Amino acid sequence: MNSYFSSLTRHVTIAAALTATLLGGCASMGNAPAKVADGVLTGPNGMTLYTFDKDLAGSGKSTCNGPCATNWPPLMATDMDAAAGDFTVITRDDGKKQWAMKGKPLYYWVKDAKPGDKTGDGFNKVWQVARP
Repeated sequence: MNSYFSSLTRHVTIAAALTATLLGGCASMGNAPAKVADGVLTGPNGMTLYTFDKDLAGSGKSTCNGPCATNWPPLMATDMDAAAGDFTVITRDDGKKQWAMKGKPLYYWVKDAKPGDKTGDGFNKVWQVARP
């Protein structure tokens, strides 16, 4: 009987370790702020994401505030979100959090109507689709 419980304990321990590993992997996938579609980054809603040439990579700041942010809504993060891989979280001038990729803040374009639209690419020669 002793070997039975020893074997059972070993199997339960292995199963628990595998479950923790799988759940940890799922949690990290769920925290990804963007995915790649048609060669560009898209937000959780499937809409194209953009970068602004006037934002300095790695500065931790967005230079698109006020009316700019009305036309180019930031990809918002929560206080609970944390950096993962190329993605970091910056604090905007209003104190809210925003996702950045490779140090560049990420934005949507208000005139994109549906997933796959990229109408903001090249706008005023300072807005670009975000690429992985």
